[in-house]
Amino acid sequence: MEEELELILEVCKEKMEAAISHLEDELVHIRAGKASTRMLDGVSVDYYGSMTPLNQVSNVSTPDARTIAVQPWEKPMIAPIEKAIMNANLGFNPENNGEIIRISVPPLTEERRRNLTKQVSQEGEKARISIRSARKEANEGAKKLLKDGLSEDLQKNAEADVQEMTDRYGKKVDSLLEDKNQEILTI
Repeated sequence: MEEELELILEVCKEKMEAAISHLEDELVHIRAGKASTRMLDGVSVDYYGSMTPLNQVSNVSTPDARTIAVQPWEKPMIAPIEKAIMNANLGFNPENNGEIIRISVPPLTEERRRNLTKQVSQEGEKARISIRSARKEANEGAKKLLKDGLSEDLQKNAEADVQEMTDRYGKKVDSLLEDKNQEILTI
């Protein structure tokens, strides 16, 4: 009985951590006006007939805060890489000089900043919903074990542990959102 309860708590914790991890991934892709190599993480290039992640066919770097540089390992890959970046619909205009592709990350307008903060809030709410869902599942699992013979004290302790976990991960979400909004609003 107690082992099952421990398993329920562990699964709950894993789901909450997954929600935080997913939120971090989503926030990276929200452009805050600063160049980051991770902005191109989702870009795949047609490399001799197979779709290959951009970072496996080139060196991606940020020489300064407003520029992303993509240096293909093979010269003939410049055109397919440029095309892949444009097709990824990231709002970038890549420029190539025959050897390297440069992407200028434009500064954000005030309206765009407001829209991005709304997008950040939406992602945060999705993470909170996932965390609350994990809490609900854990509490239902504990109640089910109570019916199967688990002591009421253990069930109440488990619910308290789950609530404490929910609060802790909720604060992580708040912290991540605050940091991202600060990054977006900083000119």
